[in-house]
Amino acid sequence: MSRNFDLSALKQPRVAMRLLIGALLAANLAMAVVAFKPFGGSADDLRKQADAQRNQLAATQARLAITKRLAQKVETARLDGDGFLTKYVVERRIASSTVYDELTRMAAEAGVQPGQETFQYDAIDGSDTLQMMTISAGFEGTYQQITKLVNLIDKSPRFFVIDSMQASAPQQNAQKLTVQLKIKTFVRGVPSAPGADS
Repeated sequence: MSRNFDLSALKQPRVAMRLLIGALLAANLAMAVVAFKPFGGSADDLRKQADAQRNQLAATQARLAITKRLAQKVETARLDGDGFLTKYVVERRIASSTVYDELTRMAAEAGVQPGQETFQYDAIDGSDTLQMMTISAGFEGTYQQITKLVNLIDKSPRFFVIDSMQASAPQQNAQKLTVQLKIKTFVRGVPSAPGADS
């Protein structure tokens, strides 16, 4: 029952189209095998893939370790910053009385007479919780006493900064000096109400 293949059948459009579609299908299958490598590739290819995956894993673990160290440093810095603010910066609600008590104590230790004090609060650009407190305070004493007072203010744990100092000698007593100090410090917290500064 063998059939003879007739080449004249190739001239028929239907047969020619079937052959063309079959050839294109075979070419597509060959390209899919090359592109997707469904049979796993060679042992060398698998070894290279495993090495690349190991290198990628090691690089990712190194980045993770660096990120963890940075996160730990940020947390340590935040805690240190909070500790610094708690230790050296006075709360806004008690700032006037605390600073007044501190300056009065230092004046007594230096042996000078405290004069009138005024307090002014100014906002600090970029901070919602810190304000600059400016204290204008007058003192009277000898040169040695004033020098001791300035030294005590400079070494105060309250983070005082002497912004300016004006000294004058009264006419009636040349031994005594009158000094007007402008001292700045930081306070934390927001004011209770606008215009309620002491």
